Amino acid sequence: MALISTIRKNGAWVLVVLIALGLIGFILQDMTVGQTSLFGSMQPAIGKVNGQKVDYNEFNKTLGILYANSAGDPNAQRSAVWDYFVEKALVDQEAERLGLGVSKEELMDLQFGQEVSPIIQQRFVDPSTQMLNREQLNGIKQQITGNTATPELRSYWAIQEREIIKDRLQTKMLNLVSKGMYMPGWVAEISQKESATMMNLAYVRVPFDAVDNSEVSISDEDYENYLKENKGQFKFINEARKVSYLAFDVLPTKKDSAEHRSKIAGLAREWRTAANDTLFVETNLGTIDGAYVKKEGLTPAFADSIFGLPVGATYGPYIDNGFYRAAKVLGRQVIPDSVRSRHILISPSATTPMNIARQRLDSIKTQIETGKTTFDAMARRFGQDGTAEKGGDLGFAGMNGMVKPFNDLIFFQAETGKLYLVETQFGMHLVEVTAKKAGKDTGIKVAYIGQAIVPSKATQTARYEEAQRFLNANNGNLDKFTAAAKKVKGATFETSPAVGAGDYVLGALAGTQTSRDIIKWAYTAKPGQVSKDIYTYQNNTEFYDSKYVLAALKTVFKPGYATADQLKEELQTLVTNRKKGELIASKLKGKGLEAAAGAYNVKVDTLTNTRFNQTFLPNNIGVEPRFNGYAFKLNTGQTSQPVIGTSGVYVIKAVTKTTPAVGGDLENLKKTLGANMRMQVGNFFMPALKRAAKIKDSRSKFF
Repeated sequence: MALISTIRKNGAWVLVVLIALGLIGFILQDMTVGQTSLFGSMQPAIGKVNGQKVDYNEFNKTLGILYANSAGDPNAQRSAVWDYFVEKALVDQEAERLGLGVSKEELMDLQFGQEVSPIIQQRFVDPSTQMLNREQLNGIKQQITGNTATPELRSYWAIQEREIIKDRLQTKMLNLVSKGMYMPGWVAEISQKESATMMNLAYVRVPFDAVDNSEVSISDEDYENYLKENKGQFKFINEARKVSYLAFDVLPTKKDSAEHRSKIAGLAREWRTAANDTLFVETNLGTIDGAYVKKEGLTPAFADSIFGLPVGATYGPYIDNGFYRAAKVLGRQVIPDSVRSRHILISPSATTPMNIARQRLDSIKTQIETGKTTFDAMARRFGQDGTAEKGGDLGFAGMNGMVKPFNDLIFFQAETGKLYLVETQFGMHLVEVTAKKAGKDTGIKVAYIGQAIVPSKATQTARYEEAQRFLNANNGNLDKFTAAAKKVKGATFETSPAVGAGDYVLGALAGTQTSRDIIKWAYTAKPGQVSKDIYTYQNNTEFYDSKYVLAALKTVFKPGYATADQLKEELQTLVTNRKKGELIASKLKGKGLEAAAGAYNVKVDTLTNTRFNQTFLPNNIGVEPRFNGYAFKLNTGQTSQPVIGTSGVYVIKAVTKTTPAVGGDLENLKKTLGANMRMQVGNFFMPALKRAAKIKDSRSKFF
């Protein structure tokens, strides 16, 4: 009413002002919202690659299309798509600078030509032949060029085209780099000498644990010195973080176990008199294997007890691999030694899904059974594997010589001369057993029921409340949290390795969404902060809470070199071993092999026919580059000063040294070394591009 009174009193100019303000509001809204505006793109970005945005909507669309109906780990899928977007941006940027591209004709050839892209080769393989499925590929080509493809296929193919272009451009760049590489003659000469020079060595190795930790002291300066000498190993390209966490495992109690045993014992009693074994097993979520197994095919600890049962008898409860189980023998028969069969295989494809394949074979089955045609003729006409030209004949096969569904059918279910349909990983089969060779071994058909030995709801609740009490008492800061966590019995306290913003594996914890949630939190927290949440890990098989985790942010690594304070935990063993090595080396200085061995009660050992470029040394030495380096500077009869390696301190003596003159075909050696060098380009090309790029990863804000 007040607004109406004001309008009446002040006249029309108020209306003009109000209308103007409304119009200005609409204009400002249009300027600032939506996918684009006067102030630039407003599309959400989950990252940047050299300033180029990785669009959230495009990322999600690509993820949804490439992994539609996939049962894989969503975090791994997002990680793969992120890598693709980063690499595609880098490849596109580099290709533009170099003037590289992929023409329409080239792209078409990569998709449907004689030498298709590796991406096509990988995704369109005939499972029965392991060869490129040209029939399926040609069918897709006709749909796309004829404008009859479904929207889903068009979306998938558009993304796949971008993948193919990225792969092709990357291949062209790799070729440019590898073709520009040159192997000098002097490198070939050195390589030949290193390969030809052979030594017989005697040595003593004193392991670091020969010195007790209490015998050495480590200062901050020792950490700093070690880091200066090895700083290249501790450089972070992108920001990373370390998380300390306390994990409360949820384990079944004795009461839980007793209740599970009692349940299976009761079911086993009912099972002895059950009228329908199949129904009973299905009702109680058990398993019946279609195969007859020999005694050696049963779990060894229970094989004698189960195999000796008469048909219809039960055994159990017994504990097997975390379950209380009961077993019942449903049948006993002599297992054929081998079976001869023939089949007609129709593999599924885009134009012939599995249900259509079944219908076709069912129709063929009817024609053969009614005498209108023969198995041989139908196999030659419709079979889609190498047996078609032989009328589908597979010859004699021994037990487990075929995939399991096919094997179980021909050995235990099929009668000779009758026709059966069976589905396998290769497609749909129409099968006839033509002969069986009698065997000598008896097998039994066994059914099982079981109950996982898992914690009850009450046990899970009690463990959660224990974690909650700890968090309530120790959520102030990291130091308080850490000190208290180390005293908790029945729980595990650890600090994760450095994790990136897009990672989903946290130390020893599983790579699940829960781990991803902890990492997301870590990228919003400050160093020393303790999370207020209790993170729950589930057992994905039995669906119970298996672990409750409390987390605290320990360290933030900015891009660049880490400091000694940030890395003390990682460096502690390395620096301690160095100090031990220095102590051992000081005591062994000037000693021969026998004296060095006697000083620490170790033996003198030998290596024969050793080469400088032999990276892995026998006698449990392993990879010791300093050992190689010092040994091959010795002449025959010389003994080295103590050499501090990665697993101990060595004193080395050159027993013999053979250095043949450089000769032979150096040109062929140059070609071989050059080819080996060029083969490695693919391993280093993309990591080098990523190291040189400015990549901003903001995935933790979205996933």
